[in-house]
Amino acid sequence: SYVKQLSPRTRIVGVEPKGAPAMHQSLQAREVVRLAQIDKFVDGAAVHRVGDLTFRICQTVLDDMCLVPEGKVCTTILQLYNEDAIVVEPAGALTIAALDQYRDQIRGKRVVCVVSGGNNDIMRMEEIKERSLLYEGLKVYFLIRFPQRAGALKEFLVHVLGPRDDIAHFEYTKKNNRDQGPALVGIELEHKEDYAALIERMQAYKVDYEVVNDKPMLFHLLV
Repeated sequence: SYVKQLSPRTRIVGVEPKGAPAMHQSLQAREVVRLAQIDKFVDGAAVHRVGDLTFRICQTVLDDMCLVPEGKVCTTILQLYNEDAIVVEPAGALTIAALDQYRDQIRGKRVVCVVSGGNNDIMRMEEIKERSLLYEGLKVYFLIRFPQRAGALKEFLVHVLGPRDDIAHFEYTKKNNRDQGPALVGIELEHKEDYAALIERMQAYKVDYEVVNDKPMLFHLLV
């Protein structure tokens, strides 16, 4: 590459979304591989198979290959927009989203991030915010089996929900002739450290619950 010819000591790092690591796996295998499944959220950088020429170039010039979780990409998109008024698409935020992984290595050095791609659909912002909250541990979905009696939900709000917790999603259908009825409850936290206290209160009041975030198949079915 031109950069390597001009400055051989400059390290070049490639970045890919964690859900579509086609180049990363190809470099590890030392040959182009095809991924059966990928997360297409970072659509500008998510491919099942990288090009042969691109692979040969990356194999020659890259010093490292970094994978960035899609949730981290979403957090970076929101930070760039809110703090710097910069609008980027998910692929455009990849390089900046990767900086945290190299925090110690790049301290005191000159770093250039290629921010390429501003084709962001405003209709995706809700999904971007949702993915960011989930990644940062600020939103948790539960399946909660509430007793089917008057006041059960009020007791949960009063005794279990913390003063800084907010119910962002509630989906419940009353079932006749049953002692309990399941509800899908999404709770937003002000700080991720509030999660442990929330779980402690749920256990103390013997709430029958199941964390949906930890179960990908159930999560994608319900959320």
